[in-house]
Amino acid sequence: METILLVVVIAVALGFDFVNGFHDAANSIATVVATRVLTPGLAVVWAAAFNFIAFLVFGTKVAATIATGVVDPSVLSIAVVFAGLAGAIFWNVLTAYLGLPSSSSHALVGGIAGAAVAKAGFSVLITSGLATIGVFIVYSPLIGLALAMVLIVGVSWIVHRIRRPQSVNRTFRGLQLMSAAAFSLGHGSNDAQKTMGVILALLIAANKVSADAAVPLWVVLSCHAAIALGTLFGGWRIVRTMGTKLTRLQPMGGVCAESAAASMLFFASANGIPVSSTHTITGGIVGVGSAQRMSAVRWGVARRVVWAWVLTIPGAALVAALAYWIVAAF
Repeated sequence: METILLVVVIAVALGFDFVNGFHDAANSIATVVATRVLTPGLAVVWAAAFNFIAFLVFGTKVAATIATGVVDPSVLSIAVVFAGLAGAIFWNVLTAYLGLPSSSSHALVGGIAGAAVAKAGFSVLITSGLATIGVFIVYSPLIGLALAMVLIVGVSWIVHRIRRPQSVNRTFRGLQLMSAAAFSLGHGSNDAQKTMGVILALLIAANKVSADAAVPLWVVLSCHAAIALGTLFGGWRIVRTMGTKLTRLQPMGGVCAESAAASMLFFASANGIPVSSTHTITGGIVGVGSAQRMSAVRWGVARRVVWAWVLTIPGAALVAALAYWIVAAF
């Protein structure tokens, strides 16, 4: 019976990864669709391919952080992981329906933390790990914003003497394929690893692997496949918010926003820091818009996005705690 439950919860974890790809597809393709470099259909295929191959480039440091750096591994069980995933999936579906680009990463962290607290109290939380995640909730969009502003100002200074704007647009339309690919690679490297970490923690709790085991290859491949399939289904409400409502993007701005966000994700993945690709690309888009003029950013939309960020961890944690109490009752 325990093996059947283990398989079911692993399937739910992969379902979360699929929803993550669906929910966060906007992060990978919003700018490339908004600038009309690719059609929505071609854009999701492009993003899905690079989400999948990310495992060839980066290790699994982020997975290790999720498995052992959020809550005491000894408190994890099939019920705790299931409830945590339920809280994260519910929050993702709710915000996707509302068209808000919230963080799947922080929904997962909040879900696991909420379920663990419901089982054993606040003492099971690993404050150092949560503090690092909390710091990068602030840092990742700010770094994305700052890098994007520097890039757009520098690039604008380089091309401002060119008298043929059509040639500039044509060049940056080609470059945006590369920047969108880089961002998708960063998204796959960081986000897919979070689900790997959850499955690894589950396997350790079920005594299927040792406590110091590396992430099994089948877990790596299945997580990347799930997030790539989710990306193929897109998330068009969020694409509209990210690509057209925050600010109007031209190909040059799209390249700068995606390049800034990809750089941040590469740094975080290499150092085992779980960050939000949503927060990072939003910061990049706002940075590009702000560099043009402050009024180019629709700050009312940006405020709604920030509120979704603030509420994600406690919202997912509350739903996960309720889910754990329901599961425990049965």
